[in-house]
Amino acid sequence: MGRGMKTWIVLLRAVNVGGTGKLPMADLRALCEGAGFGEVRTYIASGNVVLRGGSSERQVKARLEAALAAHAGKPVGVLVRTAAELRAVLADNPFPEAAGNRVTAIFLDDPPPADALATARHLGGERLAIGRRELYVDYGNAETMRASKLVIPAAKHGTARNMNTVARLAEMAGD
Repeated sequence: MGRGMKTWIVLLRAVNVGGTGKLPMADLRALCEGAGFGEVRTYIASGNVVLRGGSSERQVKARLEAALAAHAGKPVGVLVRTAAELRAVLADNPFPEAAGNRVTAIFLDDPPPADALATARHLGGERLAIGRRELYVDYGNAETMRASKLVIPAAKHGTARNMNTVARLAEMAGD
């Protein structure tokens, strides 16, 4: 890949959820390659991709959203981060003592609105916090996670990944 090529972590919204957004990872890799990206690697079947190419987050997002919409026949949300940004999400985790599979970062395109936590509804035992372009949710335990009815309007266009997945993607993306 040429100079100036960057490594990006791409997080797809609503892929493999309830069988509606079925996109086999092999198809996703082919789609990314067809959109001009290289060194495409996927991680677990929930729309996580590490790839190289594109000059800006915005360009990567636009190219992939267009390719996915053409493939799926409907819009598919794409959130894009660098490895450094993912490492910052891990470093900024306000619940570091909690199990990595019980704390999620909800990735957003923009910084969360100031009222993001105040407008959350159906809070059970979850703890919430605001990040740079993320919202953090600590579910505490499996029971809280299973029973959660939490609604965060500010997270409507975001996509959640647990800290274990964030750590693995940051590792895969390297520098």
